[in-house]
Amino acid sequence: MKTERERMNILAAFNEVGTFRGAAAMCGCDPKTVKRALEHPVVGTSQKRAERGHNYDLVRGLVAKKVTSTKARVTAKRLLPEARAAGYGGSARNFRRLVAKAKRDWRAGNHRGRRPAVWAPGEYLVTG
Repeated sequence: MKTERERMNILAAFNEVGTFRGAAAMCGCDPKTVKRALEHPVVGTSQKRAERGHNYDLVRGLVAKKVTSTKARVTAKRLLPEARAAGYGGSARNFRRLVAKAKRDWRAGNHRGRRPAVWAPGEYLVTG
């Protein structure tokens, strides 16, 4: 629906005939549009979806602790049995994604930095 006027026409047509299909035929729109017009009292508003949890939320702390203690050297393959024992019931692929993200996050905050070169006199021949 583009305007409030169209919405009012749809509502009037629905009140007159009482069916989605009948109102849609009268207004020249889809029956789903009539249903949406009745569900949303104000044009432009939509219902916000509730944030759904992930199946790995239960073991996210375990993974973060292991990644930190091993300096991001742990693999998902070795960590999966511990996660299963802690209650993780999802797929191995989804768990690999969780571990990969935890490792990326750890590395982003723990970059070693650039090591400066330390040369002794006569160690390298520089030509230029």
